[in-house]
Amino acid sequence: MSMNIGEAAKASGVSAKMIRHYESVGLFPEAVRTESGYRQYTDKEVSTLRFVRQSRDLGFSIEQIRELLGLWQDRMRPSRQVRALAQAHIEELDEKLKELQSMKATLEHLVHCCHGDDRPDCPIIDSLAQERRGQEKSPTAATGLGHRRTTGLQVGRRARQSA
Repeated sequence: MSMNIGEAAKASGVSAKMIRHYESVGLFPEAVRTESGYRQYTDKEVSTLRFVRQSRDLGFSIEQIRELLGLWQDRMRPSRQVRALAQAHIEELDEKLKELQSMKATLEHLVHCCHGDDRPDCPIIDSLAQERRGQEKSPTAATGLGHRRTTGLQVGRRARQSA
């Protein structure tokens, strides 16, 4: 059975825009087109799109999904390769979770230090406006409490820089 991009999107749970994107980055093969230029998809391609969507739902990157697709299509693959890829992803998720927990702890501390009243002074704003010179600068320097830990703001910056 052949379906257009809208039908394939509905059947797979992947938006038409994302299907086009996956085609443009080579994650998903370009669709066969009708004489009038409309994309046509088969049930097999919709299954592949579902695989991609479920992989994205688990947070796998495009490159990891590319590798997973290759492993999925290779029926002779050793499962240890799939397991290793998933285990590496778990480790990445653990690191992201630590970063998120650090950001949350920093924000909780700043919220605790903020009076939240009619006064204009606010340690949250002061911390956001503060120039950070070192990676281990205190997020609470503006509050005078001087806790030394990496802030969520710094963690987020470091994660973006390393990406």
